[in-house]
Amino acid sequence: MVDGAVVPDPRRRLPGRGAWLHPVPECLDRAERRSAFPRAFRAGGPLDTARVRVHIDTVNGARETPGSGIEGSKVDPS
Repeated sequence: MVDGAVVPDPRRRLPGRGAWLHPVPECLDRAERRSAFPRAFRAGGPLDTARVRVHIDTVNGARETPGSGIEGSKVDPS
């Protein structure tokens, strides 16, 4: 989380708390509905997830190519 926004950190290099999320839009939607990010980051109030959504859309675009080999990967949007 950076300045009230959830940001993707696929290389797991950002300091602080992280939250695991499957890189599919349905999982992001569910995490938002359940207020999972504020709980995971121990933040009060809603967080902006726009950057994570763009990252997930980009990852899923790469998966559409045959044999991409990243089906089981996870995204750490800390």
